[in-house]
Amino acid sequence: MEQKIKKVVLAYSGGLDTSVILRWLQNTYHCEVVTFTADL
Repeated sequence: MEQKIKKVVLAYSGGLDTSVILRWLQNTYHCEVVTFTADL
């Protein structure tokens, strides 16, 4: 039995690639995406 993915944590850089993957994760897995951004 497959488990449904409910939540994903994404290290978000703010670039185009992470912006695209964020929407892809939401659309593909129908899950909540929580992002983490840090200014180091």
